[in-house]
Parts: sequence; C-alpha cells; structure tokens
Amino acid sequence: MAADRTDTSSPSDQAKRLHFAETLLHVSRTVSAMETLDEALAALVEMTVTETDSDRGTLFLNDAATGELYSRVLQGEQTLEIRLLNDVGIAGRVFTTHEPLIINDAYADPRFNRDIDELTGYTTRNIVCAPIRTARGVVIGVAQVLNKQSGSYDDEDLALIEAMTSQASAALMSASRLEDVDTRRTEEMGFLRLVSDLTAELDLDSLLQKVMAEATRMLRAERSTLFLLDERTNELFARVAEGDSVGEIRFPSSAGIAGTVFTTGESINIAHAYADLRFNPDLDRRTGFFTRSILCVPVISNDGHIIGVTQVLNRRGGPFTAEDEQRLKAFTAQVSIALQNAKLFDDVQNMRNYSEAMLASMSNGVLTLDKAGSVATCNEAGRRILGAGTAMIVGRHHSEVFGEAEAIIGAMVARVADDTVRTPELAMDVDVQRLSDPSADGADGVVSANVSVLPLIGGNGEHLGTMIVMEDISGEKRVRSTMARYMDPGLADQLLRGDEDLLGGKSVEASVLFSDVRSFTTLAEELGPQATVTLLNDYFTIMVECIQQQGGMLDKFIGDAIMAAFGLPVAHEDDADRAVQAAISMISSLFEWNHQRIQDGRPPIDMGVGINTGTVVAGNIGSPKRMDFTMIGDGVNLASRLESACKEYSARILISEHTFGLLKGVYRTREVDHVVVKGKTQPVGVYEVLDYHTPQTFPNLMDAVNHFRDGMEKYRAGTWDAAIDAFRETLRANPDDALAGTYIERCTVLQGNPPADWDGVWVMTSK
Repeated sequence: MAADRTDTSSPSDQAKRLHFAETLLHVSRTVSAMETLDEALAALVEMTVTETDSDRGTLFLNDAATGELYSRVLQGEQTLEIRLLNDVGIAGRVFTTHEPLIINDAYADPRFNRDIDELTGYTTRNIVCAPIRTARGVVIGVAQVLNKQSGSYDDEDLALIEAMTSQASAALMSASRLEDVDTRRTEEMGFLRLVSDLTAELDLDSLLQKVMAEATRMLRAERSTLFLLDERTNELFARVAEGDSVGEIRFPSSAGIAGTVFTTGESINIAHAYADLRFNPDLDRRTGFFTRSILCVPVISNDGHIIGVTQVLNRRGGPFTAEDEQRLKAFTAQVSIALQNAKLFDDVQNMRNYSEAMLASMSNGVLTLDKAGSVATCNEAGRRILGAGTAMIVGRHHSEVFGEAEAIIGAMVARVADDTVRTPELAMDVDVQRLSDPSADGADGVVSANVSVLPLIGGNGEHLGTMIVMEDISGEKRVRSTMARYMDPGLADQLLRGDEDLLGGKSVEASVLFSDVRSFTTLAEELGPQATVTLLNDYFTIMVECIQQQGGMLDKFIGDAIMAAFGLPVAHEDDADRAVQAAISMISSLFEWNHQRIQDGRPPIDMGVGINTGTVVAGNIGSPKRMDFTMIGDGVNLASRLESACKEYSARILISEHTFGLLKGVYRTREVDHVVVKGKTQPVGVYEVLDYHTPQTFPNLMDAVNHFRDGMEKYRAGTWDAAIDAFRETLRANPDDALAGTYIERCTVLQGNPPADWDGVWVMTSK
C-alpha cells in the first residue's frame, strides 16, 4: 500500500516555503553573477535587509592573517573598508562562539556598544547577528541586520539570514580568493617594479628612504629603520631625516635588539616590547614614540654575509605574523644587492670627498707624481709654498719645480720609485725656492720645509707614482712646534694668532674630564721611582691620544691624574659626546694595554673617569712671570667628585645629569644615584657609562641594566624588600656587578633604620 504524500499544510505555509526557496535561488544567482567581492557583499547585504524588513545591515568576513573582521561600505565613488578585531563586540562574539544572537532591546543588552550610535547619531533598537557558514560548516564571517521595520526579530528572520548567507558562502569565498589572487598579483608586480627601481638607485640616502618607506607600507607598520654595518667602526648605522637634512644614528653592532639580530643572524619578533627585557625604552622616552611590537630581520647578501638589519615597529591591527617575517626577509634579500652597491658607491664618494677636502684644508703642501716623474696634482698649500699657480706646477717634471732643492728631493724620489726599495723618505729643513709666478700670493723667496716622499702603490702592488709632502716650518710653524711641546697645540695656535681673550679669563660651557689611577701610591712603592716614571709616560701617552682624537684639550697632569676639557679652546655642538667617547676609548685602550702588561708579567692597573658639563672659568692664572692656563669653578669640582665617586659605585666612568642630558648619541648607560656631593647642597643625577664592556667583562648587560633600573625605582620609592629582590635579579644576570651588591647593603641598612622623610637622595660624606 503506497504512503499518502499529499501536502496537508495550509496555502499560507506553502507560499512561505515557495518564497523562501525562490529567495535562496535569487541569492545564489545574484551573488554568483557578481564579478568582484565588493559587488557580492553589497548585493547580499541589500537582499538580507530587504527580506528581513530591516533598516540596514552589514556583512563581515574574517581576515585570518590579521585576526580581524572586515566589511566594505560604499561612500561616494570610493569603497571604505571597516575593520575590527574578530573577538570584539556582538559581531566578534557571534564569530568566536559560532552561535547566532537575536537582541530585541539593544540598549538593555550589556554586550551592545553604544559608542558607535553616539558617534553617528543612529539609534539601534534590535539586532540579528548570525554566523556565515560554508557547506562544510566552517564559519567565514558574520551577517548583521538592524532595526526591523515592523515588530521584533524572530526565529524565522534568523533562519532566513542563515540560509541566505550559507547559500552565498561559496560565491563569497570564491570572490574573496579571486580578490586575494589579484591583490597578490598586483603586489608582486609592484614588488618587482620596486626592486627594479631600487636596484638602479646608487644614492644611499635615497635608497634607504625608499626601502624603509616600502617596508613600512608593505607590513602596515608605523615606522621602520634599516641599519647597515660600517666595517671600519664595527657599528650599525641608519640615515634618518632631520628637517631638511639627513642625520645618522650609530651604535655598536652588538647592542640592543638590532645588534642581537645582526650578531646571531636570527630574526626577532616581539609582540609586546615593554614586556621584553631585551628592549631598551630610553629611545622612546627621548623621542616620545611608544613602541608596541617589533619585527627585526637580518639583511643577508648573496654570499651569505649579514650586512645589516631591518627593523619595523608597531604593526597596525595586531602583532607581526610569521608571514610578515617571511615577506620582510624576501624583500631585504631582493634589495641587498642594491644596498651593497649603494653603500660601496657612498663609501667611494665619501672617500673621494674626504680626500679632496683633506687635501684642500691641509696646511702641508701635497704633490703627486706619475711614474714618469711629472706632477699630476698639487693642493692649495703646495701652490702657496711653491709660490706658483697650477699651470706652472701640474704637468711639469719635478726637476723643473724644486730648483736647487731638486738635488735632495730628486734623489729621494728616485730611491722611493726603486722597486727594490719603495721605502718612504724624509728630509728635514729643506730650503725650497719659490717659483716666480705673478699670479701667486706672497713674495719670492725661500721656504723652509720638512719634505716627505712616499710611494703610491696600487692594490696589486703596482707602482703608480710618488707623493711629496712639504711641511712649511718657516716662522710661525717653527715657534708653534716648540710651544706645542709645553702646552696644548690648540692653545699654542691661539697664542700665535694673538687671541687677547685667552690671556684673561672667560666663562664658557665645557665638558670637564677627570681621570685617576687606582691605588697608584701602593703601585709606585712596589715599582720604584724609575719604573714609576716609565709607567706614567706610557700611560699618559695612551690616554692623551684618546683625548686628542676626540678634540679634547689636555689641561694638566696632576700626579697620576689627568684633567681635560672638551669645548676649549674651540667649542663643538657635541662636546659632551666627545668627552664620553674619549672616556670609553680610554678604558678600552687601558684594557688592551693591561692585556699586554699581563703577558709581560707586569701588574695591570685600573682607573676611574668623571665627566661633568657646565660653566667654567678658563684662562691664565698665576703671576706675570709664570702663568698656567687652567679651568676653575663648580663645573670642574663636580667632575673631580664624580671621578672619586667611581670607587664608591664600583664604576669606571661616571657622568653627571648635565652631561647626560646633552648627549646626542645613544650609549649603554644606567642611572646609579641621585646624590649630594661633598661641599654641595643640591642633588645631582649620576649615570654610569657601560659601552666599553664586552660580553665577557659584563655578561647579560641589558638584562642586568633593566633589573637594576627596576631596583632603583623601588629604592627611591622606599620599598626596600622589592628593591633588594630587583638588585638580586641584577646579580643573577651578572654576579660580578658590584654596584648591585652595594645597593643591597644600602637597602638593608635603610630597612633597619628607615629615614623619616626619604626622597631617594644620597649624601656623600667624602670627596
């Protein structure tokens, strides 16, 4: 007997089912006919709003790469993309739980965010939000309609939305994939065009700016920086725009996160910068920038060498992903050749500019001879010494240039050009006859000069010619040479120029440096007088070289101590940096010297350096018969106190807050105290400079510094137990950090005898 399949439902139910089927068929046909994702989204939103009798609607798709829900809204002739995290709000809740929601009183539901209504002026009464599922049940987004025109939303509305979006899900996914393919194809073509453009760029500054701009755009970051290695200084440097000019940032190639990536060759992806101990927030404090996330990858050349690192900061929409890391690596790999070429071109250009500027500014005359002995080039000083213009010198054989001095200079040139010798030659106090050229400045006569002749040798050892250097020692130079043995060369120059201000006293800002050898009295007793003098001569030779390399003025030796100034007799904009760099060089050179002393069976020595920047009175002090150019004032006294304080703080370089605030470079420092030195009433911040350390002399430096900084904050707050714990963490990072041990002892004392009104200031009772 056959079953009765007669439909017993009412005509109204049959009509609803028929309309439902027709609606789904219409959805399928309409969305499938759309060519773009934007068109498909707009059509589906319009149909869901119409069929549910709603006021408006939105359809969100999930972006798995960013963890965001996004929607497209047509505004005029442009399409605006709205994005929100896929776990935020009602849409985020439906997406994460996969459960639909019907809310017929939006303002009574705590999950509803009123801020958008208040911002737009729109009033939301009721909501239906449903997940968009594929045929396999995968949720790819959510659909949301607002404000039913008649009555409230019910289960039929929800079922209709779910059916319509499910019917369109295949078309939406297909359109989304096609859009991704088109986007990636467009990005790849743009990427190839960009790489082609970058490969042809030889200007390093322009290339760096283009690479950083593209990295920022490509990864949707707030900023990026490309650091390249300077092999000469073993530093990482970056070029940054500073107004109308381009400035440089430099730091040791092992410092910070960038240095870690460069030395290890491993990428670093930090989602929360301030939660990572490797991150140094000092630069943020100085610039006002807030770093949230960091992605740093090495830049590797074709031959496998790391030539720099690329660092991008603060990805919009969340932390950097593994895909971001791969894209950045691929990008830097493609442009590495361009970077190498541009850097090489920049080095060559800088060397050429430097050589030309050096020759033009030299007080010594420099002539170069080709292999035939003819003059190829002559700088301005050479033309002045010879008393002739270029036409009378360049192109002529050297025998026609030096007159009676040819007997000496010609013989030197011949010996230097000899392939079996090629040894530089020096002749002192040679009388060079000036050439008679009416266009030359000065009168005819004889110039006394020290003449050096050096071989010019190519990279393959080939003899290219000869260089002749003439030092004019006539008159002023003869006097200067004598005076410079007894005073700083800069002071001798000013005295010879007749600088009257130098003979009095004047107030100037200078960075004053004091250094002192530790336990020198005991060392001198062990060595004896003669060995002590030899030790001091060797020590002073090394230290003075470090000071003068940074443009410092040696004021005096005080026993085994050194007093120097930066900013005298000529001021520079970076005198504070020069002083700090000189101190770092002094300690580093001392370590190298100690290594040799230990190998020779001699005891090593240690030293401390104090630096302060402030106003000093500089000038000649003494009697009319015996004067001494020196400096006096509080700025000098504080530098001396800081040098002495190195012993108390187990430090080698201490600088005042006045110097620290003027530093333009980035150094590895930590604030060690807020102290009132002996003889003063006002406290001053004291910082320790740690850049001379290596991983062997100070392991886990930045970890220790960060823990120490935490301890100092708790110490100043008077939370002694917490401060002691932080300083103990410092010692775990570096058990030899004596300063952390000092603060543990200090906190223990203060804990047992709490001060009445603690302000974090320590009063020194000794000099």
